[in-house]
Amino acid sequence: MAAPVVAAVPSDLAPFLDPVEGVEVEVYDPRDRDRVPGGGRNVDVLSLPMVAGPWLRRMDEVPGLRGVVLASAGFEHALPHLPDGVEMANAVGVHDTATAEMALTLMLAAQRHLPKHVLSQAAETWDRSTPEGQPWRSLADSTVLVLGYGGIGKALTRRLLAAECEVVAVASRDREGDELVDRVHGTDRLPELLPTADVLAVCVPLTDATTGLVDAQVLAALPDDALVVNVARGAVVDTEALMAECAAGRLRAALDVTDPEPLPDGHPLWSTPGVLVVPHVGGASPASFPRMGRYLRRQLTAYRDRGRLDHVVATGGAHA
Repeated sequence: MAAPVVAAVPSDLAPFLDPVEGVEVEVYDPRDRDRVPGGGRNVDVLSLPMVAGPWLRRMDEVPGLRGVVLASAGFEHALPHLPDGVEMANAVGVHDTATAEMALTLMLAAQRHLPKHVLSQAAETWDRSTPEGQPWRSLADSTVLVLGYGGIGKALTRRLLAAECEVVAVASRDREGDELVDRVHGTDRLPELLPTADVLAVCVPLTDATTGLVDAQVLAALPDDALVVNVARGAVVDTEALMAECAAGRLRAALDVTDPEPLPDGHPLWSTPGVLVVPHVGGASPASFPRMGRYLRRQLTAYRDRGRLDHVVATGGAHA
């Protein structure tokens, strides 16, 4: 009889993981820096928690490790710590719902001037005007260019269609549409599509090809008063160029800042006119936990059946 697969699962995810036949689950406290996940047993698969914690940097201390399942869609931060020969899978699809919800929230907040009304409430001021010099806006009847038509882009498109928007989907290559859009346009068509966009929603993963994709030229092609919403990694957008456009009053921005380090005190994004910033809370939703539990169950089943994970994005010592 084959030995069971041993999986070390963090205590925040264990309640959402249904049993998997042939897999033994060792629950660990990700905040306990002294007890190694698995309790000293050889571990086949290590599941990291929603907030990766110290074991992201100490994976090499887990004995017998062969596979790591991240709870984040982004994975570049984990690459330097992945032991040689160990496979790593990211959380494909887990955060689509929460991140699309945040993107929609940022759009609505920016279009309907909610930051101004929050400040008015704090000041106990009944002020029904728009911010100085700004028109009334709506998300309905807007044209939203969704840049990155993967899981998050599709989830966002569903919500935008319900909000009565026109959606223009853009991905790395041109292809047929689906049940949501008539066509998915390639990024080579951005120059002709950008001038039609009231909102640019950036949902692409961070890769060599997408680093700096939304540069000064892309931003300059947007019409006056367009809104840039970024729920991708910060490095996808030329921040200096975006701040310059917003400071000049030509564009606006709503950003879920997804870089690993906090935005430092004094950073100009805090005070640039027309910019709304939230601190990487797109995936911070209770909805992510049951979805991560289901995804982890699929990964453990795949490992039990095939001896390797699905959606492997890297192997320690070399990219997958």
